[in-house]
Amino acid sequence: MAKLVKNPSIQSNIHDKITAKTGDEKVEVSEENVHGMPYLRAVVLEGLRKHPPGHFVLPQKAMEDMEVGGYLIPKGATVNFMVAEISRDEQEWEKPMEFIPKRFLPDGDSEGVDVTGSKGIRMMPFGVKRRICVGLNFAMHHLEYFVANMVREFK
Repeated sequence: MAKLVKNPSIQSNIHDKITAKTGDEKVEVSEENVHGMPYLRAVVLEGLRKHPPGHFVLPQKAMEDMEVGGYLIPKGATVNFMVAEISRDEQEWEKPMEFIPKRFLPDGDSEGVDVTGSKGIRMMPFGVKRRICVGLNFAMHHLEYFVANMVREFK
């Protein structure tokens, strides 16, 4: 929400899309209304990219000696990494430190980014693959619903 306060044009854009969808800025945005609002989803995804809910994943033990990025990881070593740093990688993201929701829109450089990790990992706000959060779809839906109603109510 702080990113929306600091970026009033983004907030106005969401508000305009909500009004267009509901037909009245005073009408509460229903759960059905958030479907078909790609800009709202892009704002939520960009928020999750910049500020993932968990900054670390569960640590893992190396099952065998391996080399990763030129570093030796010995068998039995505990391995962990910062989820937020993945989303700040300049090799993966153009201007990674900026809040740019349009990157998640059709024709954006991150359109179709897979947050489940099954097609590569550029961000992982809910974990990835078999250890992914079971509430991913529920969380995304309610984040969109929450942001839409906060913007509608307090623009």
